[in-house]
Amino acid sequence: MLYQGKAVTLSETGKGDGLLIRPDDLRRINGFELKPEGACFNDICIPMHDDLLVEQDGKQWFDLAAFADLLGQPYVADRESGVWSFAEIPAKRDSMMVDAMAPEFEVKDRQGNVVRLADFKGKKALIVTWSSW
Repeated sequence: MLYQGKAVTLSETGKGDGLLIRPDDLRRINGFELKPEGACFNDICIPMHDDLLVEQDGKQWFDLAAFADLLGQPYVADRESGVWSFAEIPAKRDSMMVDAMAPEFEVKDRQGNVVRLADFKGKKALIVTWSSW
């Protein structure tokens, strides 16, 4: 399985239309963990729906595909090969955009003066980028 560019190998999965994983694997895959209040990542908690936890052959499974559907997370699956690829979770991306810090960089302005992001430390800065490709 692929999640945001990293490969995660699951030793066991359940049978079904979705991707049934062991609940303990959830944290290793996407950082969420199951708590009494739901599936949680930092301060984000998604209440559990009945279709997310599945009982099969005396084992409990978590339907990762149903969870992705609930969150609006895009994914593709090659069920024949057993390969799944999940995009970023929108709720995690939204909070990242609010809290993210731009990496340090320097560019030349139109007059040839070097401008560094550090020059704006403590000030709000709007960074506009453009690419021709």
